[in-house]
Amino acid sequence: MTKMILPLIILLTASIAYSQLPNTLSGAEKVYGLARIWQEVNYNFVYLEKINRKQWDSTFKSMITEVQSTENDYQYYRDLQRFCAILHDGHTNVSFPWRLDLVILNSMFGKYRLSLANIEHKAVVVSTNLSAKDQIPIGSEVVNVNGLTTREYIARNVAPYISSSTGYVLEDLCVARLLQGPKGDHFDITLRTPEGTMKELALVHDWTDEQEVYPIPEAQELLIFKWCDNHIAYVALNSFMDPRIDTLFEKRLPELHNAKAIIIDLRKNEGGRSDIGENILQYLTYDTLLYGSKSVSRMHIPTYKAWGVWVKPGSAIKEELAEKSLLYFHDKAYYEFEYAPDTIRLAARRVVVPTVLLIGHSTGSAAEDFLILADKQKHMIKIGENSSGSTGQPYIFDLPGGGTARVCTKKDTYPDGREFVGYGVTPDIEVRPTLRDFIAQKDAALEKAIEYLSLHIK
Repeated sequence: MTKMILPLIILLTASIAYSQLPNTLSGAEKVYGLARIWQEVNYNFVYLEKINRKQWDSTFKSMITEVQSTENDYQYYRDLQRFCAILHDGHTNVSFPWRLDLVILNSMFGKYRLSLANIEHKAVVVSTNLSAKDQIPIGSEVVNVNGLTTREYIARNVAPYISSSTGYVLEDLCVARLLQGPKGDHFDITLRTPEGTMKELALVHDWTDEQEVYPIPEAQELLIFKWCDNHIAYVALNSFMDPRIDTLFEKRLPELHNAKAIIIDLRKNEGGRSDIGENILQYLTYDTLLYGSKSVSRMHIPTYKAWGVWVKPGSAIKEELAEKSLLYFHDKAYYEFEYAPDTIRLAARRVVVPTVLLIGHSTGSAAEDFLILADKQKHMIKIGENSSGSTGQPYIFDLPGGGTARVCTKKDTYPDGREFVGYGVTPDIEVRPTLRDFIAQKDAALEKAIEYLSLHIK
């Protein structure tokens, strides 16, 4: 009898939580938001030729009915996220309205707080609230969620709602958002501790009053500077969103001139503005020209598209015009942005020594543009994991109810045309995080960088 009551309690708790969520949009507004995404993708999405158009259109048709029957704004926006996720692009996605962000929780469960990360393809507890550190040991693996294996739960309830250009970033995001949900959402999880003990834990999303987190997180500063052994300078560039990082870097130049080698850590840099990173890179090379990514965007001239309907073998349309019309008809016409290397005219003294660029799955967007600029620097080497594999210029527009959507409008490649969006920039020396290293608080990639540079210092 007890086994039958427990699922009923879980279902009742969830239904109460969902019933408290606002339902502010009319059926017409919900359809409009869905149609707006479909329209903007068809018109602006730079990778349109890579998707299955029949599936895209048929999904849109089926979702016209589905979105109208959503019970609240949260479920509606989840449906929009699911719609966008089939495009598999990290710069094309849907964001909740801010009022929903206030009730959607990820790591807080009342008396518990726990954060997860993907380590060796496992959902690993990487932090918790201080009072729960003995009950939920750091390094424990979540093996079951609500009666399903973690992998099954992710496949059904998490992955379909996340937009990502690469499979490994999708896996990281799925683990990080494994237990995401509105206040009141219930999760029964099974943990396997580092010692192999199995623990059952019932979690219900609610605000956590306890502020102390274990282990104490590292300060999330814009730039971190420190010295390692053998006169090796370590510089973490954690974001290119804030132009102040250029000034912070320039203030460190007098110290950097004493370095025999440098480590530039981009593992937490998810991007921002490409010019910010370029301003820093110019101090780390003797080159006068920097070759960045090449870019294209889609072109749309309606008359060419109209002519393309009639282009058939033996058509009276001139061959050159027919070829162009077919490209427009099939949405494969592109505008190539004018390309030229950036010229450096730097009067300041530069620091050109053996340099390691630490990269990882979170190194994305403008940070990847930094890697493209640095690609031919012979004194630089990349260590770590593949970068995010997602960059471009998104077009951002509003959705009904206060949310927003983004559609990627620009495709970037290496100067020679090699693609990295969807693949990531590959390290020269791969170092993958392991659970053993995490528990031992060992940064294997950083250690490998120090080891490599120690052998190449003159």
